[in-house]
Amino acid sequence: MVERTLKLPATALILVHNHPGGNPTPPWTDIEMTRVIVEVAKPLDIAVDDHIIVGRDGLASLKALKLI
Repeated sequence: MVERTLKLPATALILVHNHPGGNPTPPWTDIEMTRVIVEVAKPLDIAVDDHIIVGRDGLASLKALKLI
């Protein structure tokens, strides 16, 4: 993800993925992965604006949940 951002060259990105099971609530693995991506992107001057999880039951924004 960060590599593709560097090739564009973008200054920010929004992560999006789906939960096929339907529940968009982010598990700790999604939260931790997002934090790692934020830390890797920071020294490259790339902001992670949000991470959105889409499920059959709706969506969750890690930014809105104050997890990033």
